[in-house]
Amino acid sequence: MLWIIAVSLIVLWALGLITSYTMGGFIHILLVIAVIVVLVRIIRGEPIFGNRKK
Repeated sequence: MLWIIAVSLIVLWALGLITSYTMGGFIHILLVIAVIVVLVRIIRGEPIFGNRKK
């Protein structure tokens, strides 16, 4: 679930840069939040892509 949100935010962020329309920086703020959440999960040792069993 987190992976889907992060990818969606990256795509929206890239579209905002290309079209010069970023809804007042809202997409950039969401992208930063997504990156922080991913980093926190990495630091805690939690799986980033969900609960995949090996």
